[in-house]
Amino acid sequence: METESEPYVRLASLRRLHHVVARLSTARSLADTLQTVADGVVEGLGFEIAAVNLVRPEGDLVVAAVAGSQGAEAMMAGRVGSRASWDRRLSMGEQWGNLRFIPYTEGWVLDEDDVPQWHPAGPAPQNADDWHPMDRLFAPLYASDSELLGVLSVDRPRNGRRPGAWGREALQLYSSQAAIALSNARLRSNMQRALVRLEREQSALRASEESFRQAFEYAPSGMAVAEMGGEQHGRLIRINDALCRLLGRPASAMRRYSFSDIVHPEDIGTLLRTSAEGGRAELRLARRDGSYVWVSLRNSVVADTADGPRFLLTHVEDIEDRKRHELQLAHRASHDSLTGLPNSAELRARLNGRLCARSGPVISGVAHTGLSGSDVSFGPGLGYDEAGSGVLASTGMYDPHHTHTVPPTGKGPGEKGLAVLFCDLDGFKSINDRFGHNCGDAVLVEVARRLSAGVRDNDTVARMGGDEFVVLTDGVGPAEAQDLAVRLRNAIIPPIRVDGRAVRVGASFGIGWAGCGMTAEEVLQSADQRMYVEKRSRSKGQRRAG
Repeated sequence: METESEPYVRLASLRRLHHVVARLSTARSLADTLQTVADGVVEGLGFEIAAVNLVRPEGDLVVAAVAGSQGAEAMMAGRVGSRASWDRRLSMGEQWGNLRFIPYTEGWVLDEDDVPQWHPAGPAPQNADDWHPMDRLFAPLYASDSELLGVLSVDRPRNGRRPGAWGREALQLYSSQAAIALSNARLRSNMQRALVRLEREQSALRASEESFRQAFEYAPSGMAVAEMGGEQHGRLIRINDALCRLLGRPASAMRRYSFSDIVHPEDIGTLLRTSAEGGRAELRLARRDGSYVWVSLRNSVVADTADGPRFLLTHVEDIEDRKRHELQLAHRASHDSLTGLPNSAELRARLNGRLCARSGPVISGVAHTGLSGSDVSFGPGLGYDEAGSGVLASTGMYDPHHTHTVPPTGKGPGEKGLAVLFCDLDGFKSINDRFGHNCGDAVLVEVARRLSAGVRDNDTVARMGGDEFVVLTDGVGPAEAQDLAVRLRNAIIPPIRVDGRAVRVGASFGIGWAGCGMTAEEVLQSADQRMYVEKRSRSKGQRRAG
């Protein structure tokens, strides 16, 4: 048997130790390194069995490599021992430098713990320095920062004796080199996993970017990306084909604009009020030919990277057909289907929009030809506030910018007001009775046209229903209102040709004045009453003649 006292034996051991340590640096993976560490103990240090217990991320130790015994490998490989049990073992027994030796006389208390172990069969020791099959020897593997990487456990020396000073020193040297190799292998493994993860993330990012590009470019509706912040805030930097086709503009030209450059002037406030994040608005954008198209804008903010620049992604949906339909429905609800004039509901809405319910004179009479001060009376306690503002009758909301509508009193030559001309056709019923409703409808359409042609652009001509019409004209005095009524009556009198025949109708007008403190119903009723006063004051023949 070789003895450690012989120099040539130690030299041979050093050569074997150098050889197995050199092999540690050739392992290509963490698993190869672990197995090389276990094999090196058996091949170079004179032990028959070795196992490497690797610390897992949660702290417990798993048997990661076994060398020297197929039975030991089958029983222990892959099994886990708790960190608490291992800490207990490393605090027991005899301390041989960095090694821990637990003789069989003390190790019996560890037989029932959860650390995987395997004891080879063998004879009982005859001498004090003989190796007992139940002896345990551990070499902790520490990183440079004293972190425990694992534990190298060895068993059954080939010479059958407990390691002497040289054997202990060799095992310590080997375990320190094994710890370095294990640290390096773990770093390489972590780096490889990080590289694989990075490559996967980059592949996923490339796939995501390609998916976004295709979704952006080939989306059936318009898409745009605009800058956020800086001097170029809002500038369009990316536009898809659908948006270019919708607006009839090439992408190169679109990149010179922002949406604020091509929005309808009346919709600029809507665009500016739209929140950048998650905002939505319906507005009009200008086409290249100068026309406008209704669109729905939906905004969302995206970041180029986690802390990189932010961009505004805008989805543009063509809602021209829907908006046209909505406008048509709104027009139908507010306009007469026969003549196209505003209907009675729209007329009342426009009147209420000019009237407030609080201060201002209340008109109990109606103004007409030759209006005098006796035609107007004031409600008790009513007057004006300094700002001339009030609560609008149309909404019930206080409007600080509201200017009171004041009827003229007839005492001042320059007084102006909002005149309400109530018109009722004379002789219309006989036309309906003699020639039928189709003829009567044609007469109403022509009367509506003649009334509309005889007023200013900002005046309102409305059909109340049947053969009744109302004209709202603002900024006129009593004489001007009377002149307008005469002109409109003269415009209605000429014959109207329907289906080859000429028919005639006359018209009676009553003039009323709108003023704050009145409701739309009161204003219309007063003008209607005045119209009947005028109609009764004329003979039937005169009414037919206009």
